Amino acid sequence: MPYRLPAEWEAQSGILLAWPHTATDWAELLELVEPVYINIIKEITRFQPCVVATPDPKSVLERLEAAGIPCDRVHLYPIQTNDTWTRDFGPVTVLDENRPILLDFGFNGWGLKFASNLDNQVTRLLHESGAFGDIERRTIGMVLEGGSLESDGCGTLLTTAECLLNPNRNPHLNREEIEEQLQHLLGAEQVLWLENGYLKGDDTDSHIDTLARLCPNNTILFQGCDDENDEHYSPFIAMVDELKRFRTRNGAPYRLLPLPWPQPRYEGNDRLPATYANFLVINGAVLVPTYDDPRDQVALDIVAKAYPDREIIGIDCLPLIRQHGSLHCITMQIPEGVSL
Repeated sequence: MPYRLPAEWEAQSGILLAWPHTATDWAELLELVEPVYINIIKEITRFQPCVVATPDPKSVLERLEAAGIPCDRVHLYPIQTNDTWTRDFGPVTVLDENRPILLDFGFNGWGLKFASNLDNQVTRLLHESGAFGDIERRTIGMVLEGGSLESDGCGTLLTTAECLLNPNRNPHLNREEIEEQLQHLLGAEQVLWLENGYLKGDDTDSHIDTLARLCPNNTILFQGCDDENDEHYSPFIAMVDELKRFRTRNGAPYRLLPLPWPQPRYEGNDRLPATYANFLVINGAVLVPTYDDPRDQVALDIVAKAYPDREIIGIDCLPLIRQHGSLHCITMQIPEGVSL
């Protein structure tokens, strides 16, 4: 394949975020969510730089400086956004041998559920502002979100049928045609399709990064559910059966590590999509969402089994799930080779 989609655990140049502001759905929660962003950026900048899109760089810079964050490690760009889910509207970076290429896929608000006219322009505007140096950007005529894909960096992609085959994304493409696009654009030589598993309260049509994650050494960390009375129990048991049947390109079964099931969280009567699978891998560390839950430490310990050579850092993400996403959803890694 001419291109390769690197694994998240490969070397990175930095992490992309978009700052929450009054024109986003975070407006009434800013006092709760801004400290989460500050904490995430503070931890990331211990290891690598951050790129932040925000309509008010001056205010954000003041907040970060007040938190003691080394601001030479944070690159702020004055860009308007509808929301802050950069995993899904940020660039998907592939490698042509060692040359990075930014793929700018279409973003339609997870199937026209939410406004996305500004978010869909963020990658282009960042590129035009010099955020990625002289790296090539290619506009791709396909709707695709970063949270819907997991790559092992060696030709295997993991995804969900509920998202990629949903007619609210690319209704003109069937499964075979989508696989052809993934092969052509991302160098996929094997696509593993999960048919089961979902999170109540998730707006993304079952993004893979809420359910199961490819990890080094043929390992899959996945969100488990051990509560037989929970509506998720049967779909998650079916998901586990699928994961057990998956094989690497060499024909070996995956090492499966289940993450504990967090206690249900609600906003009024609405279930919130709490998942430990929505962790972020960075250079030298893994940031893991926590939910003030008795099982938080268990989750951190299990992630450490998949990443024994990295620091495991818990991040309180209770405020994030109030807008139906978590830690991985608001971040996008920029692989090594891209100048920030």
